[in-house]
Amino acid sequence: QVQLVESGGGLVQAGGSLRLSCAASGTSFSANTMAWYRQAPGKQRDLVARITVGGSTNYVDSVKGRFAISRDNAKNTLYLQMNSLKPEDTAVYYCNARTPGYWPVNYWGQGTQVTVSS
Repeated sequence: QVQLVESGGGLVQAGGSLRLSCAASGTSFSANTMAWYRQAPGKQRDLVARITVGGSTNYVDSVKGRFAISRDNAKNTLYLQMNSLKPEDTAVYYCNARTPGYWPVNYWGQGTQVTVSS
């Protein structure tokens, strides 16, 4: 059974930093494309950042230069370093794992709340 457990969310003032972690189990972590999504109240869940098996990354424009996604395959853990946080970054952040192959399967964590006060 695949489990993704996020941690590291919380309340921070604008301009501050947080580091999210996602611990994965029950899956071949190193073989999965991993990503962070976020969902603000009343809005859809959107991609924030993605990291491939080979370590290539991409980010939504609004977080470029402020957020950094990384992975530690030895620890089966995904990270999101968030700097210069803004109130508009407030959302529930979800870890996503996508399996390889012709019919990929997506797995989701339960989410962690990030609240940025102005």
